[in-house]
Order: sequence, then C-alpha cells, then structure tokens
Amino acid sequence: MKTQVWDRVVRLSHWSLVVLVVGCWLSAELGAMEWHQTCAYLLLAVLVTRLSWGLFGSETARLRPLFRPPGAVVQYVRQWRSQRQPELGHNPAGGYMVLLMFALLSLQLITGLFASDDILTEGPLYGAISAEAAASLTSLHHLNFTWIKVAIGCHLLAIILYRCKGIRLVPAMLTGYHQGVEGQVLLRQAWPALLLLGGMLAAVLWGLILPLW
Repeated sequence: MKTQVWDRVVRLSHWSLVVLVVGCWLSAELGAMEWHQTCAYLLLAVLVTRLSWGLFGSETARLRPLFRPPGAVVQYVRQWRSQRQPELGHNPAGGYMVLLMFALLSLQLITGLFASDDILTEGPLYGAISAEAAASLTSLHHLNFTWIKVAIGCHLLAIILYRCKGIRLVPAMLTGYHQGVEGQVLLRQAWPALLLLGGMLAAVLWGLILPLW
C-alpha cells in the first residue's frame, strides 16, 4: 500500500532548494559572483513560496505541525530502531531539522543582502548600514554557510540510516507517494503557490534585467 504524502509544491520547492543551494555554493567557490547572486535571488523566491505554502498549503506542508513537544522528539529517538513504518509526513525529529534548515537558509539570504566580497560585489542593501555592520554580517554569512553544510550532512546521514531500515525517503520526495504509510493526507491544489512563485520569479527577473537598461 502506498499513500500520497507530499504535494507538488513541497517536492518542487525541495528539489529547487537543493539545486540552488549547490549553485550558490559552486558559484561562490568559483568566484562567479553574478551567478551567485542570481542563484541567491532565485533561492529567496523559492523559500518565500515554500514558507507561504507552509501557512495555507497541504496538511504535510504546514509549518505548525513541525513544532512538536521536546518529549515527543525524545520518545521518537528512543523508539527509532524498532520503528519500521514511515511517518505520515515529517517525524518529530525530522520536523525540527526542516525548521532548522529554513532558519539557516533565511539567515543566509538576509545576511547576503548586506554582504560584500571586498572586491566588486556587494549585496543590494550593503550601503544601508555602516561598513562595520556590513563586515560583521559578511562574516556571519560565511560562518552560517558552514552550519548549513553541517545540517545538510546530518540530513544525508539520516536518509542513509532510514534506507538501512528499509524506509526509502528519496523516492517519496520524487513521486510524492510513500510505500507502507497508513492514513490519508489532505492535499490542496498547487495553483496558489505556483502563482506566488511565478510572481516572485518575475520580480527576480525584473530586478536582474532592469540594471541593464
């Protein structure tokens, strides 16, 4: 038996965030700062769409259920070895990992607005604050990405550990369907989120083209 757990918006935003985070990483390493900023703006559009969908979207896309009591997380971790059935959505520990990743990405994007590479590239809000404040936010921007890489490493490790238990998380995020899950998920139509994403991408495109005129 398989159940549809993840809607199109969750899956599209998930894999878009993966691609764009890698794009931001590689472009920064290669010194391609124009591409770095472009990927960051697109990342911002996708993240805003995903967080908005977390307020009014499908049941498993909501942010509120991710906030579980600490006791529920401790109990889940204690019973983790014996558990063989996937959760109908995010498990208590995984929910906090999702919240942590959203927080880290948000902090990365916000600090990037004020950051500078001390050569040619500056964030769009760099001039709105003092040079000392911008330098501090630039340092935080670099440090925070280290935290993001640690969080990604933990996420990948969790995927491997669940696969060893016979729970396949990656195919579920690709197709939306989870094998062996009991229950039913309230899924909403994706068009409001896609409309918001389209508007955000149009704003990004306008912001990139306008300076060229």
